[in-house]
Formats: sequence, structure tokens, C-alpha cells
Amino acid sequence: MAGNDWAPHPGEFIREELAARGWNQRDLAFILGCPEQAVNMIISGKRGISPEMTKAFGDAFDVSAELFSNLQRAYDLAHATAPNPGIAKRARIQSKYPIREMIKRGWLEETDVTLLEIQVAKFFEVDDINNVPYIEHAAKKTDYADILPEQLAWLYRVRQIAKSITVPKYSEKALQDAIPRLKQCLVDPEEIRQVPRLLAECGIRFVLVEVLPSSKIDGVCSWLDEYSPIIGMSLRLDRIDNFWFVLRHEIEHVLRRHGRKNVVIDADMDKQDGAIPEEEQLANVAASDFCVPREDMDSFIVRKTPFFSEKDVLGFSTLMQRHPGVVVGQLHARTKKYELFRKFLIKIRSFALRGATIDGWGQVFPVTL
Repeated sequence: MAGNDWAPHPGEFIREELAARGWNQRDLAFILGCPEQAVNMIISGKRGISPEMTKAFGDAFDVSAELFSNLQRAYDLAHATAPNPGIAKRARIQSKYPIREMIKRGWLEETDVTLLEIQVAKFFEVDDINNVPYIEHAAKKTDYADILPEQLAWLYRVRQIAKSITVPKYSEKALQDAIPRLKQCLVDPEEIRQVPRLLAECGIRFVLVEVLPSSKIDGVCSWLDEYSPIIGMSLRLDRIDNFWFVLRHEIEHVLRRHGRKNVVIDADMDKQDGAIPEEEQLANVAASDFCVPREDMDSFIVRKTPFFSEKDVLGFSTLMQRHPGVVVGQLHARTKKYELFRKFLIKIRSFALRGATIDGWGQVFPVTL
């Protein structure tokens, strides 16, 4: 029983009203037009009052039917079985993180709430559920003030998977030397499959994790330790231009050792506006120059504005040794004419997933919490 078991049964009120009027149960049964046994069951507390009977009692005693309805509601609530304490706990963590989606994706196992809390704590690399960021009273929640809970969950999944990847020690020189080799992959979308190997040879753990609903995350630069960089991507926008821009953007973060103290999460990169932090500006410039050298892109735009033909784009792409979709992506970014030549923005997910370490798109990477 709940703690409010002092609430009386409505039958006690009816008994008092009968005494005040000098009526007995048989009189009340006559007034109500029902069997005396039915009245006795209510007065003795063996039966509750139905909505129809609340109206009948209201007329019989010339009071509001809501009086009896409220008496019955208070009695039912006071004598209701206490709910499972796990309900409040599940509500608490579900209100902060997409727990159901994480279970659906295989990041957590569906189990009783005590074990679920332990899983969530381990998932976020803390020893207690109360130390998980964004959970009420969490000591670390201010560390991620600008990161959505869905984005943080995605980040930690990337980190979990990255820990299981074996790569050589990170070499900044090797990464610098790999950039020209990556540029050679910009012509043919099939060559995207080379990316995981080229990054691994530099000591970078490269992970593709399908985006969580509403997170709008594109990529992340994180570090397991001072010598172990991670690049995570979501392929949220399945387009050749976005893939190469986000990848080179994150590579620049690694080269500049961004994200070692405060993780760098990049979201909604196709809609950047307003004040952009310096480290993001630097990464954007490097990514743009990688996709198409800025001087060449500027020259092309000046020469062809305001009329851009498909023939011009194809010719310039051949000259730059770039897939037309990569050129069109930069053309969109520079001119804001997003309607131009969209047919060249081909999907590349099928190429990117080949040979990569992935989680999502129907696959669950095996991770033990």
C-alpha cells in the first residue's frame, strides 16, 4: 500500500449521511432504485463507486457528484500498489539520453534498471550513474555544455569502438605525407575505400558510426591519449563533397592537435553561420583548399560568373583532377547557388563502408562494456 492509506472509503461518508438523515440502507436502496445488497457492498467498503453511481448519490444527497468521484479517487490512489521504483529511474535517464535508441542500436542491453544504470555509467566511462554528463547532479555535465546529449552518446560510441582498433603510433609527418595520396582519391568515388587504410598507417583510428536521430552530427576529432587520435564520421549527408570536406576538416584538427583537452564535435557543417571559432575556421580553410585549391576556385568563379555551364564544370573538374561533385560542393559553398548541378553530388556510403570500422546501417560493432 501507498503511504496515504488513511484515506477513507466513500462508504464511510455515505454511512454518516444516512445517520444524519435518519435513513437506513433499505431507504437508500429504495431512493436509488437498486438492490439493497448493492448499497451494502459500497457502505461496507467491499465495492467502489462507479461513475454512474457518483451521479446517483449526488442526486440522492443533493450534493455534487464530484464529491463522491473525488472520494473514490482519493481512496483508490491511497490504496494502489506502489509502482516499481525502476520506473522513475528509467524515466530519469531516458529524459537525458536516447536510451531506447541506444538499446535498439545494440549499444546497451535491455535489462533491469539496476544493470541498465551500470551499463550507462560504463558507456560514458564513469564509475557511477550520477557522474554521467547531463544526468541530474552530475559533476561533469558542464564539461560538455555545447554538446547535445545525443551527440555525446554518439561520441562515446566512437571512442568505445576506437579503443578496439590497433594502429601504429601516431605520426604527424606520416599524416602530412598521406594528404597528397588522399588527394589522388578525389577523382573516383571508388577510391574512398582507401581512406581507412591510409589513416591507419598514420596511427589514426578511423570510425564510421551512423548518426543518432536529431543529433545532426557530421564528425569528431578526439584523442584516447596524447598519442592516439580518433576521427569519427557519421555520413549524415551521403554526398561525395560532404565526405571529403568533413574528412579533411577532421584531419586538420588532428594535425593541429585540437580536441586533446576539449573534444571537437562538428555538427550541421553544411549550415555554418555566425561567429565561427578560430580552430574551426582553420579546419574549414584546409578542407576547402583540399577539395579545390581556393585560388583556382576563385579564378573559375570570376571567369564564369554569372553563368555556369555543365561543360565548364566538367572541364574544370578534369583540370583539377577532382570528381565533379567535389567541385560542385565548393561552388555551392562559395556562391550559395545550391540548385546548381546537384546531379553530381553522388552518394558514396557504399564505397565508404568498404573496409572501414563501422557501427550502424544494420550492423553492430561488437563492444563489451
